[in-house]
Amino acid sequence: MLLKRLQLALIHTAVAMTLVPINSTLNRVMIFDLGISKTLFTLLAIFPYLLSPIQVAIGSFSDRHPVLGYRRSPYILAGLILCVVGVAVSPQIALLMSQNFTLGVLVGILAFGLWGMGYNLSAVSYLSLASELSGEKERGKTVATMFTLMVIGLIATGISLSRMVPTFDPATLQRAFLIVAASALTMGLLGLIKLEPRFPPLSSPHFSEMGGQRGAPKADTYTVKQMTAAITENPIAKIFFVYLLLLLAAILSQDVLLEPFGAQAFGMTLEQTSRIVSITNSFTLIAFIIAGFLDGRVKKKYVAQSGNLAAMFGFIIIVVSGMIASTSAFYVGITLLGFGTGISTIANLSLMFDLTVPEKVGLYIGAWGFSNGLSRLVGLLMAGVVADLATQITGNAMSGYLVVFGIEALMLFFAAIMLYRIDVDKFKKQAHEPDFTEKVALAAE
Repeated sequence: MLLKRLQLALIHTAVAMTLVPINSTLNRVMIFDLGISKTLFTLLAIFPYLLSPIQVAIGSFSDRHPVLGYRRSPYILAGLILCVVGVAVSPQIALLMSQNFTLGVLVGILAFGLWGMGYNLSAVSYLSLASELSGEKERGKTVATMFTLMVIGLIATGISLSRMVPTFDPATLQRAFLIVAASALTMGLLGLIKLEPRFPPLSSPHFSEMGGQRGAPKADTYTVKQMTAAITENPIAKIFFVYLLLLLAAILSQDVLLEPFGAQAFGMTLEQTSRIVSITNSFTLIAFIIAGFLDGRVKKKYVAQSGNLAAMFGFIIIVVSGMIASTSAFYVGITLLGFGTGISTIANLSLMFDLTVPEKVGLYIGAWGFSNGLSRLVGLLMAGVVADLATQITGNAMSGYLVVFGIEALMLFFAAIMLYRIDVDKFKKQAHEPDFTEKVALAAE
């Protein structure tokens, strides 16, 4: 199982690393170097999350329509190829927008659309495959391996990009993105080789030996009305839903602004801003290890609160760094932000899984997943729109960034207050361990 666990981790890492060039390099080039609207970039960046509802349909379709006897691998491969093509095409967005704005926007929709479709197609497929290949005793190890290797991959990709693209040059940018795309494709293909067992055709005598069914057992499905009722009818559920929305929107919305802010505030080169993702993810990885050690030793709410507050102070220090033009303070801020994000992620996921009831695990996990996806949409749109509005009102580009980071710190402050009102014992009397696929799908989104 160790080999298959590593192969699953390779696929997970390959898909994740295709986003790094877009969110750590292309965003800086488009927003700072070319002066393209932050709002426009964030509208493109939310494409994957607008397309996320198709994951349910993809999972169901792949269960019923295997290709050459494989339920997951063909869909993983198709998704990976779309991600790779999307990231390979994306540098053309910046170049075309500076020459032909309309054509550039169309290419942007195409590139982000391809990446978004590929992400959703591959993610639900490899997470389902991970669930099917991992026995109950292996699930924790599989999750740990997948996410640890993913963070390491993100760090390595950020460092590589910083070295390949020290300054903005169209040809160099295109070459670097192609190298990342080719690396991701190679890594993903290595992960897929002999990973999934082939299912025999329905007419095969071996079919009955494999349980008599082509797909995995189907999970309960719920309507949006049922999901809404589950949240609104339970006071603690309502608080937790809003808590997650505030927390994740604040933490995730900085993705598209940190690099251009570093360039605007401190005159950082493209090489320096591309390293930001490596720095934050390095401390996120350290936080994962610490959070794992604290699990079971310290109350989850205390651990979650320490992560929330660390991220909040990280944003405050980033704001101060911009006001006093201190690069050192900025690095302290992003270090705290990365560390706090890691602690908060692990602790809040654990808390999230506690807030379910045995007979409706899928319903509540689906509700928390909906809050997760909604927070990304809200956070990214808020970041772009508010930054542009503040810049227009004040006539100062710096103020746009500082206002957004200040709002994000305020959102984390209110989230920290709400956390004290969340009582698991009041939500349920008996804890229930959710299905592995639901855990990983929620964590990966």
